[in-house]
Amino acid sequence: MAPNPMKQSANSTTTTIANKEILVRETMRISANLASPPQPPPPSPIVGIICCEEMDGRRWKYLAESDGFGGFKKNSFLPVSLNSNHPRDPLHEVLSFVTSYVVPEGFPDSVTPSYVPYMTWRALKHFFGGAMGVFTTQTLLSSVGVCRNRAAPGAVAINWILKDGAGRVGKMLFARQGKKFDYDLKQLRFTGDLLMELGAGVELATAAVPHLFLPLACAANVLKNVAAVTSTSTRTPIYKAFAKGENIGDVTAKGECVGNIADLLGTGLSILIAKRNPSLVTTFSLLSCGYILSSYREVKSVVLHTLNCGRFSVAVEHFLMTGQVPTLQEGNMNENIFSFPWKDRPVVLGSRIKEAFQDPSAYVAIEPLFDRERYIVTYNPSKHKVYAVLKDQAKSDDILKAAFHAHVLFFSLMKSLNENKASSLKQREDLSNMTHTVADIEARIAGTCKTVADSYGCFKNKAKEQGWTMSESHLNPGRARFYPVDNR
Repeated sequence: MAPNPMKQSANSTTTTIANKEILVRETMRISANLASPPQPPPPSPIVGIICCEEMDGRRWKYLAESDGFGGFKKNSFLPVSLNSNHPRDPLHEVLSFVTSYVVPEGFPDSVTPSYVPYMTWRALKHFFGGAMGVFTTQTLLSSVGVCRNRAAPGAVAINWILKDGAGRVGKMLFARQGKKFDYDLKQLRFTGDLLMELGAGVELATAAVPHLFLPLACAANVLKNVAAVTSTSTRTPIYKAFAKGENIGDVTAKGECVGNIADLLGTGLSILIAKRNPSLVTTFSLLSCGYILSSYREVKSVVLHTLNCGRFSVAVEHFLMTGQVPTLQEGNMNENIFSFPWKDRPVVLGSRIKEAFQDPSAYVAIEPLFDRERYIVTYNPSKHKVYAVLKDQAKSDDILKAAFHAHVLFFSLMKSLNENKASSLKQREDLSNMTHTVADIEARIAGTCKTVADSYGCFKNKAKEQGWTMSESHLNPGRARFYPVDNR
């Protein structure tokens, strides 16, 4: 059957019209797209500088990522070094590392001009003394007849010198912690006595394993030399606390005399006991217990006038509970001697921003509360610690006020657990069981601002009335300081 020409013509006409309509629509769409303004690129997740920070001459700026809803993403603090374009010379880094061991912090402004020549001659004296010690020790061992052949005296002397040298290295390395002898005098003094007894125990062990004499003797000498550093470094401040005038020399001389007499009496007693051949382990254990107990009581009996972290915490807690500052005797007796310097504390003074704030939003929310202060106090729930961040204009009184505010916030958080005083003291060093929302933390910080404004002056005056020396130098403030963005 032949196709109908009229029907084919109608289909062709319909297809042509449809194609024209599609062409018109596409032309109009392209024209509209060309006429519309270009879409802006998606906003960058990085916002402007939140704040800046300086530490040991180096500077950082802190950026943060936006969450797209007007806030900030969690854990999005991004510290960016401002010194990246000027990297430090490697030689300068080495010199800084070496000087941290051989000169005091803040040198040369922290010492008098006579310090350099004195230490120069002292170093030379010890150099020659150490060199002579090798020969004198070898000579003495040969003289007492350690062994009759020629090689043995030299070998024994070398072992003995290595033992003494290891002790000197340990003393030198531990001396780098010098400022901690001011912050935690009692704790370090007691720690030194514990190390002295541990070293004596290691020396005693050499009798059981004589073939390990050198490593055990070196370890024991390191421990005993570290103990000697703590004893020497803490002696003068302790004697100074007892001196009631310009008689520190007399107090020191008499104290050393009493110590020497007691040492001679103890030596005589040990000679008498040794003649009876008692059990070495039993005798050592009893004498060690007496030594440690006496050391603990000795440290507890010292009454210092300065407020370190431990005594400051005791004073603030007592003030918040009673409205009164404890006396010198009460504050020293309630100080925790077993809070060793290397143990983390729940209150950190002068910390870095990235340690204090978990999120940038927390910093932005809290910072306006401290516009009139030269510090910021906060609580980081991820680290379970209270932090006091110091501004670059902070002076001595500002640091004291920051420490007071941080402790007020700490005890406020502890009080929220509805625990009695005994439980609070028991958990003083552990905030890991505390759970607080961000809103709760902000509300508590705002509340402590009013408490500190009303009570800090009263606390400071009452502390001075009790005889406490109000100084930030024993509170171990960190070295980090932050400053406004427009001041960078």
